[in-house]
Amino acid sequence: MRRKDDAVREVAAGIAMAATAPYLTLKLLWLTGSHVGARDPKALDSLWTINLLTFGMDAIALALALSFLRPWGRRVPAGLVAFPMWVATGLLGTILVAVPADALASLVLGPEHRTPDQPHLDDSIAGWVFALVYGGFGVQGLSLITAFVLYARRRWAGLLRSRVGDLPNSPTRNVQRAFACVAAPVALAVAGIRAYWAAGGEVGLPIHWVEQRTRSIATMDATTAAMALAATAATLVLVFRIGPGRRLRGPLMVAWLGSGSLFGWGGYQLVAFGTETTVKDLPSATPGLMNLVQAGQFTAGVLVLAVGAMALTERAVQREQPGARAALSETEPPSDLAAP
Repeated sequence: MRRKDDAVREVAAGIAMAATAPYLTLKLLWLTGSHVGARDPKALDSLWTINLLTFGMDAIALALALSFLRPWGRRVPAGLVAFPMWVATGLLGTILVAVPADALASLVLGPEHRTPDQPHLDDSIAGWVFALVYGGFGVQGLSLITAFVLYARRRWAGLLRSRVGDLPNSPTRNVQRAFACVAAPVALAVAGIRAYWAAGGEVGLPIHWVEQRTRSIATMDATTAAMALAATAATLVLVFRIGPGRRLRGPLMVAWLGSGSLFGWGGYQLVAFGTETTVKDLPSATPGLMNLVQAGQFTAGVLVLAVGAMALTERAVQREQPGARAALSETEPPSDLAAP
């Protein structure tokens, strides 16, 4: 009998696939030499590598949506779904938080005022491009994450019904705690600096970033700070078994989103903007701080990923053991998170 969740998942996955089409088309045009939507063709030509990277990222999102739509998607090795979806959740989930927050700020505070000669990061791209791209990201984020949640509920139902206290006291538990205790201060430092920049601080920012800074960028900094705090708190809950009776899925989802955001945006910004933050371009005696913050985001994300991979794989293996399997309800299918 067809489940209602399956129908919703298939619709959401289909919408996600359709939502990738405008962005992929635009990037393909730019990669092949078109300057559609560009006010400054030279600036666009200099971003060929970044356009190739982002085209590839959205193509992966398309493949993920297809795997949530088709029956063969449940037979794909778990890691080939979980890792790219972790990154996609972090990237798109951050946009889903930041864009409404920025719109709310504009509604409350009114539009930003700029002098005619004030440079702006968005001046090289036509306004309709941003509406197309971020509108597509919004639809893509909501639909792809919805499809994944329903996919995960079907594929890893038993694991998601576990409680925090069910995570095994394995030999790697001390390693998990060590990783978490390294990730926590790094993420907290990232949160502090991003919050400082969101509040208008300029130390460590390239001169042209200070000159072109907008409320949208400040909102993104604030969102990143919140993601870093959320990832820290949820990871510590998991590794130290705080509130062992609570459902695992709550802190797991928060750690998943927060760490995916740190990893995804930190890695992307290192690639996209790393070469711009040179010592000679900095307005203060803090050379490389922006690169350091981005590297900190990426590192904290990797450490939380390692913690989650160890804990969830061990929990999956524990559930597959004969004694544990016998104790499971017939309505709780065993997880295949550790499947090759």
